[in-house]
Amino acid sequence: MLTTRSGVRVLAQTDLPAFLALAGQDPVANVFAIHRAHTTNLEPRWLGGEMWGRFREGELVAACHVAANLVPVQATAEDAARFAERALARRRTVSTIVGPQEPVRAFWGQVAPHWGQPRDVRWDQRHLAIDTAPAITPDHGVRAGVRDDLATLYPACVAMYTEEVGVSPETGGGGDLYRARVAQLVGRGWSFVRYDGDELVFKAEVACATPDAAQIQGVWVPPHRRGEGLATAGMAAVVHQVRARISPTVSLYVNDWNHAARKAYERVGFVETARFATVMF
Repeated sequence: MLTTRSGVRVLAQTDLPAFLALAGQDPVANVFAIHRAHTTNLEPRWLGGEMWGRFREGELVAACHVAANLVPVQATAEDAARFAERALARRRTVSTIVGPQEPVRAFWGQVAPHWGQPRDVRWDQRHLAIDTAPAITPDHGVRAGVRDDLATLYPACVAMYTEEVGVSPETGGGGDLYRARVAQLVGRGWSFVRYDGDELVFKAEVACATPDAAQIQGVWVPPHRRGEGLATAGMAAVVHQVRARISPTVSLYVNDWNHAARKAYERVGFVETARFATVMF
Protein backbone atom coordinates (compact mmCIF):
# COMPACT_ATOMS: atom_id res chain seq x y z
CA MET A 1 0.00 0.00 0.00
CA LEU A 2 1.17 3.52 -0.77
CA THR A 3 2.20 5.79 2.06
CA THR A 4 1.10 9.44 1.91
CA ARG A 5 3.46 12.38 2.19
CA SER A 6 2.52 12.59 5.88
CA GLY A 7 3.79 9.01 6.23
CA VAL A 8 0.31 7.63 6.95
CA ARG A 9 -1.29 4.57 5.35
CA VAL A 10 -3.79 1.85 6.15
CA LEU A 11 -2.18 -1.09 7.93
CA ALA A 12 -2.68 -4.61 6.60
CA GLN A 13 -2.33 -8.10 8.05
CA THR A 14 1.35 -8.10 7.08
CA ASP A 15 1.82 -5.11 9.41
CA LEU A 16 0.44 -7.00 12.42
CA PRO A 17 3.84 -7.85 14.00
CA ALA A 18 5.01 -4.23 13.70
CA PHE A 19 1.72 -2.95 15.12
CA LEU A 20 1.84 -5.32 18.09
CA ALA A 21 5.43 -4.31 18.79
CA LEU A 22 4.41 -0.65 18.74
CA ALA A 23 1.30 -1.05 20.91
CA GLY A 24 3.24 -3.38 23.21
CA GLN A 25 5.30 -0.41 24.37
CA ASP A 26 2.36 0.25 26.70
CA PRO A 27 0.26 -2.93 26.74
CA VAL A 28 -2.07 -1.67 29.47
CA ALA A 29 -3.02 1.71 28.01
CA ASN A 30 -3.24 0.13 24.54
CA VAL A 31 -5.22 -2.96 25.58
CA PHE A 32 -8.24 -2.03 23.41
CA ALA A 33 -6.18 -1.62 20.23
CA ILE A 34 -4.14 -4.77 20.90
CA HIS A 35 -7.32 -6.77 21.55
CA ARG A 36 -8.81 -5.48 18.30
CA ALA A 37 -5.65 -6.30 16.36
CA HIS A 38 -5.53 -9.87 17.71
CA THR A 39 -9.21 -10.51 16.97
CA THR A 40 -9.26 -8.95 13.49
CA ASN A 41 -5.70 -9.36 12.14
CA LEU A 42 -6.13 -5.72 11.06
CA GLU A 43 -8.58 -6.78 8.33
CA PRO A 44 -10.91 -3.81 7.63
CA ARG A 45 -13.98 -6.05 7.20
CA TRP A 46 -13.49 -7.38 10.74
CA LEU A 47 -12.39 -4.06 12.21
CA GLY A 48 -15.47 -2.36 10.80
CA GLY A 49 -13.02 0.34 9.80
CA GLU A 50 -9.26 0.69 9.42
CA MET A 51 -6.05 0.81 11.40
CA TRP A 52 -3.82 3.64 10.22
CA GLY A 53 -0.09 3.69 10.70
CA ARG A 54 2.44 6.51 10.52
CA PHE A 55 5.90 5.65 9.28
CA ARG A 56 9.27 7.35 9.49
CA GLU A 57 12.08 5.92 7.36
CA GLY A 58 10.05 2.73 6.94
CA GLU A 59 9.44 2.23 10.69
CA LEU A 60 5.96 2.27 12.21
CA VAL A 61 6.02 5.00 14.87
CA ALA A 62 2.32 5.58 15.64
CA ALA A 63 -1.08 4.13 14.81
CA CYS A 64 -4.74 5.05 14.95
CA HIS A 65 -7.76 2.72 15.23
CA VAL A 66 -10.52 4.21 13.08
CA ALA A 67 -13.88 2.44 13.38
CA ALA A 68 -16.79 3.30 15.68
CA ASN A 69 -14.08 4.35 18.13
CA LEU A 70 -11.11 6.41 16.99
CA VAL A 71 -8.17 5.55 19.26
CA PRO A 72 -4.61 6.87 18.83
CA VAL A 73 -1.88 4.36 19.65
CA GLN A 74 1.54 5.54 20.86
CA ALA A 75 0.88 8.81 19.06
CA THR A 76 2.40 12.19 19.79
CA ALA A 77 0.49 15.41 19.16
CA GLU A 78 2.28 15.72 15.82
CA ASP A 79 1.33 12.15 14.86
CA ALA A 80 -2.28 12.86 15.80
CA ALA A 81 -2.29 15.96 13.60
CA ARG A 82 -1.20 13.85 10.63
CA PHE A 83 -3.94 11.31 11.35
CA ALA A 84 -6.40 14.22 11.49
CA GLU A 85 -5.33 15.33 8.02
CA ARG A 86 -6.22 11.89 6.69
CA ALA A 87 -9.50 11.85 8.61
CA LEU A 88 -10.55 15.19 7.09
CA ALA A 89 -10.20 13.72 3.61
CA ARG A 90 -13.28 11.56 4.30
CA ARG A 91 -16.61 11.95 6.06
CA ARG A 92 -16.80 11.34 9.79
CA THR A 93 -17.80 7.77 10.63
CA VAL A 94 -16.59 7.57 14.23
CA SER A 95 -18.88 8.04 17.21
CA THR A 96 -16.15 8.45 19.81
CA ILE A 97 -12.57 9.74 19.98
CA VAL A 98 -10.82 8.31 23.03
CA GLY A 99 -7.27 7.88 24.26
CA PRO A 100 -4.41 9.69 26.00
CA GLN A 101 -5.08 13.40 26.44
CA GLU A 102 -2.30 14.84 24.28
CA PRO A 103 -3.07 13.08 20.97
CA VAL A 104 -6.84 13.34 21.49
CA ARG A 105 -6.55 17.10 22.03
CA ALA A 106 -4.31 17.47 19.00
CA PHE A 107 -6.61 15.40 16.79
CA TRP A 108 -9.72 17.23 17.93
CA GLY A 109 -8.04 20.60 17.43
CA GLN A 110 -7.66 19.76 13.74
CA VAL A 111 -11.07 18.22 13.03
CA ALA A 112 -13.33 20.23 15.36
CA PRO A 113 -14.20 22.95 12.82
CA HIS A 114 -15.34 20.29 10.34
CA TRP A 115 -16.86 17.46 12.37
CA GLY A 116 -19.66 19.35 14.07
CA GLN A 117 -20.68 19.87 17.67
CA PRO A 118 -19.92 16.86 19.89
CA ARG A 119 -22.53 15.55 22.30
CA ASP A 120 -20.04 15.58 25.16
CA VAL A 121 -16.33 16.21 25.74
CA ARG A 122 -14.48 14.82 28.76
CA TRP A 123 -10.97 16.17 28.88
CA ASP A 124 -9.85 14.75 32.23
CA GLN A 125 -10.30 11.02 32.73
CA ARG A 126 -8.00 9.05 35.03
CA HIS A 127 -6.57 5.85 33.60
CA LEU A 128 -6.07 3.43 36.51
CA ALA A 129 -4.48 0.01 36.81
CA ILE A 130 -3.72 -2.68 39.38
CA ASP A 131 -1.36 -5.66 38.95
CA THR A 132 -1.43 -6.96 42.52
CA ALA A 133 -3.99 -8.58 44.79
CA PRO A 134 -6.72 -6.12 45.85
CA ALA A 135 -5.96 -4.11 48.96
CA ILE A 136 -9.30 -4.99 50.60
CA THR A 137 -11.28 -8.19 51.06
CA PRO A 138 -13.25 -9.13 47.94
CA ASP A 139 -17.01 -9.60 48.06
CA HIS A 140 -17.34 -13.36 47.79
CA GLY A 141 -20.88 -12.96 46.46
CA VAL A 142 -19.56 -11.62 43.16
CA ARG A 143 -19.56 -14.27 40.43
CA ALA A 144 -19.41 -14.61 36.68
CA GLY A 145 -22.74 -13.87 35.04
CA VAL A 146 -24.74 -16.62 33.34
CA ARG A 147 -27.48 -16.49 30.71
CA ASP A 148 -30.21 -16.80 33.34
CA ASP A 149 -29.04 -13.41 34.69
CA LEU A 150 -29.84 -11.55 31.46
CA ALA A 151 -33.40 -10.67 32.50
CA THR A 152 -32.01 -8.46 35.27
CA LEU A 153 -28.51 -7.82 33.91
CA TYR A 154 -29.58 -6.31 30.58
CA PRO A 155 -31.76 -3.56 32.13
CA ALA A 156 -28.90 -2.76 34.51
CA CYS A 157 -26.50 -2.44 31.58
CA VAL A 158 -28.94 -0.09 29.82
CA ALA A 159 -29.30 1.99 32.99
CA MET A 160 -25.52 2.21 33.48
CA TYR A 161 -24.89 3.16 29.84
CA THR A 162 -27.61 5.80 29.87
CA GLU A 163 -26.35 7.31 33.11
CA GLU A 164 -22.72 7.36 31.97
CA VAL A 165 -23.09 8.37 28.32
CA GLY A 166 -26.25 10.46 28.49
CA VAL A 167 -28.22 8.51 25.88
CA SER A 168 -29.76 5.04 25.91
CA PRO A 169 -27.98 2.32 23.90
CA GLU A 170 -31.44 1.35 22.66
CA THR A 171 -31.86 4.71 20.88
CA GLY A 172 -32.33 4.41 17.14
CA GLY A 173 -33.15 0.73 17.26
CA GLY A 174 -29.86 -0.27 18.88
CA GLY A 175 -31.42 -2.53 21.49
CA ASP A 176 -30.88 -5.83 19.68
CA LEU A 177 -27.21 -5.09 19.02
CA TYR A 178 -26.62 -3.98 22.59
CA ARG A 179 -28.41 -7.02 24.00
CA ALA A 180 -26.23 -9.24 21.80
CA ARG A 181 -23.11 -7.51 23.14
CA VAL A 182 -24.20 -8.06 26.76
CA ALA A 183 -24.93 -11.73 26.00
CA GLN A 184 -21.56 -12.08 24.28
CA LEU A 185 -19.72 -10.82 27.37
CA VAL A 186 -21.69 -13.24 29.55
CA GLY A 187 -20.80 -16.09 27.19
CA ARG A 188 -17.11 -15.22 27.41
CA GLY A 189 -17.18 -15.17 31.20
CA TRP A 190 -16.42 -11.46 31.11
CA SER A 191 -19.52 -10.29 32.99
CA PHE A 192 -19.56 -10.12 36.81
CA VAL A 193 -22.64 -9.81 39.00
CA ARG A 194 -23.64 -9.63 42.65
CA TYR A 195 -27.18 -10.34 43.82
CA ASP A 196 -28.89 -9.58 47.12
CA GLY A 197 -31.71 -12.08 46.98
CA ASP A 198 -33.28 -11.49 43.56
CA GLU A 199 -31.93 -7.94 43.27
CA LEU A 200 -28.86 -7.21 41.16
CA VAL A 201 -26.80 -4.86 43.35
CA PHE A 202 -23.47 -4.74 41.49
CA LYS A 203 -22.20 -5.48 38.02
CA ALA A 204 -19.11 -4.90 35.88
CA GLU A 205 -17.71 -6.26 32.63
CA VAL A 206 -14.39 -6.87 30.96
CA ALA A 207 -14.57 -4.78 27.79
CA CYS A 208 -11.42 -6.22 26.20
CA ALA A 209 -8.46 -8.32 27.24
CA THR A 210 -5.04 -9.50 26.12
CA PRO A 211 -2.50 -11.79 27.80
CA ASP A 212 -1.11 -8.65 29.48
CA ALA A 213 -4.15 -6.67 30.60
CA ALA A 214 -7.92 -6.49 30.85
CA GLN A 215 -9.99 -3.30 30.74
CA ILE A 216 -13.10 -3.02 32.92
CA GLN A 217 -16.24 -1.16 31.89
CA GLY A 218 -19.81 -0.75 33.08
CA VAL A 219 -19.27 -0.69 36.85
CA TRP A 220 -22.72 -0.07 38.32
CA VAL A 221 -24.67 -0.20 41.57
CA PRO A 222 -28.39 0.74 41.61
CA PRO A 223 -28.81 4.30 42.92
CA HIS A 224 -30.73 3.30 46.05
CA ARG A 225 -27.89 0.93 47.11
CA ARG A 226 -25.00 3.33 46.65
CA GLY A 227 -22.90 4.30 49.64
CA GLU A 228 -22.95 0.77 51.10
CA GLY A 229 -19.51 -0.26 49.85
CA LEU A 230 -20.90 -2.61 47.21
CA ALA A 231 -18.77 -1.11 44.42
CA THR A 232 -15.57 -1.19 46.46
CA ALA A 233 -15.85 -4.81 47.61
CA GLY A 234 -17.33 -5.78 44.25
CA MET A 235 -14.40 -4.32 42.32
CA ALA A 236 -11.98 -6.06 44.66
CA ALA A 237 -13.70 -9.31 43.69
CA VAL A 238 -13.54 -8.45 39.99
CA VAL A 239 -9.82 -7.71 40.26
CA HIS A 240 -9.23 -10.99 42.09
CA GLN A 241 -11.18 -13.07 39.57
CA VAL A 242 -9.89 -11.32 36.44
CA ARG A 243 -6.28 -11.67 37.56
CA ALA A 244 -6.88 -15.35 38.35
CA ARG A 245 -8.30 -16.38 34.98
CA ILE A 246 -8.10 -13.61 32.36
CA SER A 247 -5.14 -11.19 32.63
CA PRO A 248 -2.59 -10.18 35.29
CA THR A 249 -3.24 -6.43 35.10
CA VAL A 250 -6.68 -4.85 35.45
CA SER A 251 -7.32 -1.35 34.11
CA LEU A 252 -10.12 1.15 33.62
CA TYR A 253 -10.63 4.87 33.20
CA VAL A 254 -12.91 7.12 35.21
CA ASN A 255 -14.07 10.72 34.91
CA ASP A 256 -12.15 13.19 37.07
CA TRP A 257 -15.39 14.50 38.60
CA ASN A 258 -16.58 11.05 39.72
CA HIS A 259 -15.03 11.33 43.18
CA ALA A 260 -17.02 8.45 44.70
CA ALA A 261 -15.81 5.99 42.04
CA ARG A 262 -12.24 7.26 42.20
CA LYS A 263 -12.22 6.81 45.97
CA ALA A 264 -13.60 3.26 45.65
CA TYR A 265 -10.96 2.30 43.07
CA GLU A 266 -8.20 3.81 45.20
CA ARG A 267 -9.31 1.71 48.17
CA VAL A 268 -9.15 -1.42 46.01
CA GLY A 269 -5.56 -0.58 45.07
CA PHE A 270 -5.83 0.98 41.61
CA VAL A 271 -3.21 3.62 40.81
CA GLU A 272 -3.26 6.32 38.14
CA THR A 273 -1.04 5.58 35.15
CA ALA A 274 -2.20 8.16 32.56
CA ARG A 275 -4.79 10.81 31.74
CA PHE A 276 -7.33 10.07 29.01
CA ALA A 277 -9.84 12.21 27.14
CA THR A 278 -13.03 11.37 25.26
CA VAL A 279 -15.05 13.22 22.61
CA MET A 280 -18.51 11.75 21.99
CA PHE A 281 -20.86 12.41 19.06
